[in-house]
Amino acid sequence: MAKVISINSSREKGVSKERMEEGFFKENHGLVGDAHAGKWHRQVSLLAIESIEKIADRSYIAKFAENITTEGVCLHELAEGTKLKVGDSVQEVTQIGKECHNSCAIKEEIGKCIMPREGIFTKVLVSGKVEVDDEIEVLADGE
Repeated sequence: MAKVISINSSREKGVSKERMEEGFFKENHGLVGDAHAGKWHRQVSLLAIESIEKIADRSYIAKFAENITTEGVCLHELAEGTKLKVGDSVQEVTQIGKECHNSCAIKEEIGKCIMPREGIFTKVLVSGKVEVDDEIEVLADGE
């Protein structure tokens, strides 16, 4: 079963995010209170713990704090347009990976970052609460 293992937010861009037990993901906005949220295609960032473990051990999860850290789903192999039910929210994959900028907090602290290769971004289609340990379901087309 794929699940949420961490929810993370920051009030400003370019800094490490802080862990939360739950968050509200608002339609066409993203994680309420997060500096990266807004009306654009990268409202929510997701990264799998399996990707983090390729370059750091599990204790570094807080350092690789995208909005949602997942377990049990290979995020970077999903196609753009794939819909995910994450907790009570529904999100659509809008981008796989990103261009790395050298000034990110993760690269400065750890030495490298996996997000540019294996992280994904989504936009929120249906608002809802997401909690640690919530199930993540990859929805079939049309659901």
